[in-house]
Amino acid sequence: MNTWKQTELMRRLDLSLPLVQGPFGGGLSAAELAAAVSEAGGLGSFGVHHLDAAGIAATAAAIRQRTARPFALNLWIPFEGSDAASADDAQFAAWLAPLQPYFDELGVAPPQRPARYSPAYAEQVEAVLAARPAVFSFVYGIPSADILARCRDLGIFTLGAATTPDEAVALEQAGVDGVVASGFEAGGHRVSFLRPAEESLTGTLALVPQVADAVRVPVVAAGGIADGRGIAAVLALGAQAAQIGTGFLACRESGTSDLHRRALLGPQARDTGLTRAFSGRLARGIRNRFMRELAAQPVAPYPQQNWLTARLRPAATAQGRADLMSLWCGQSAPLLATPDAPEATFPAAADYIARLMRETAAAVQRLENGVRFTSPKG
Repeated sequence: MNTWKQTELMRRLDLSLPLVQGPFGGGLSAAELAAAVSEAGGLGSFGVHHLDAAGIAATAAAIRQRTARPFALNLWIPFEGSDAASADDAQFAAWLAPLQPYFDELGVAPPQRPARYSPAYAEQVEAVLAARPAVFSFVYGIPSADILARCRDLGIFTLGAATTPDEAVALEQAGVDGVVASGFEAGGHRVSFLRPAEESLTGTLALVPQVADAVRVPVVAAGGIADGRGIAAVLALGAQAAQIGTGFLACRESGTSDLHRRALLGPQARDTGLTRAFSGRLARGIRNRFMRELAAQPVAPYPQQNWLTARLRPAATAQGRADLMSLWCGQSAPLLATPDAPEATFPAAADYIARLMRETAAAVQRLENGVRFTSPKG
C-alpha cells in the first residue's frame, strides 16, 4: 500500500504525489514545466520575483491555459532597502568596473544606471494575490501579517523557505501554512534570512528532522534530492513532500538553455560551489571561470549585481560561453544520468516524474523488506 503517497500536505493541496517542483527565477521557470508537474499530480511552481505585476498576471494565465491543477507562484521577500534603486553614478561605475572586461569580451555595450534594479515588491504581491494561485511560496523572509491574513481569506496556502530550525519556527509563529526545509546541497540561492547565508549551511539530512521536530505545520524537504531514494529518505525524516529543483531544471520544458541542461547532465556538475558573483547573494552553481575570477573581487549587493550580470547572460548564452554563465546546479545533479537516461538526454518532465515514483516505491519496498539499498544502476 502506497501510504507514502498520503500526507496532510497532499490532502490540503489536492496532490496525488508528494512532489514539489522547485521554483526558478530569472527566466528559468516555464509555464510548460509548472503545468506538466501539476498535471502529473505534484505541485508545479514558477519563480516570479523578476517579473512586474503584468508579467505575473500573464504567467498565471499561461499556466492555467495548460492545467486546472494547483500550482505555486514564488516571490523573494525584499531585505531592508533592497527593493529600491540606490547609488549615484560614481557608485554605479564602481560596481560596473569589475564586470567591464566581460562586457568587452562578449561585445556588449555597458549599461547605463537604471531607474530601479528590480520590480516593486508591493506591486508583485498584489499581482500574486489577484492571480490566486493555490500556493504562494516565498524565500528570504516572511510576508507581513496583513499579506498572510489576505492569503488565508483567499484560500491561498502559504509556503516559506527555511535554512535553519529557527527560521522554520519563525515562519510557523507568523502563521505560515507550511515550511520548505532547504539544505545547503540545493542549487541556486541560499535563502537564509535570520542569519547570514554563510552561517546557515546545514545539510538536508540534518536539517529536515530538526525542522520536523520544531514545527507542527507540514514540512517540504529540499536540497540534494534528484532520485527516488532521496524522496524516500526525506519522507522517512519527517517531510511530507520533496522539492526538486535541479532535476526539473534539466527537463526539456524548463526555461533554461540546452547549454545549461548539458552541463547539469555532464561530468562538470560534480563540481559545484557557492558564489555571490552572479547576483550579489550566495548561490550554488557549477564552478566556472566567472565564479573563480570574481571570487577575489568585491561585487555589488543584490539586486544591483543581479541586474548588472543579467545584461551579460543573454550574450554569454547566445555565444555558447558556459564559462561566463550562471549554471545553477545542486549537488544531486550526478544522480540524474541513468542507463535509460544517459548524459545529454533531456527528459520530459512527465517521464522524469514517472522515474522518480518508480524509484521511490522501490526504495520504500526495500526498507520494508529490510534489504540493503542498492544503486538504481544495478
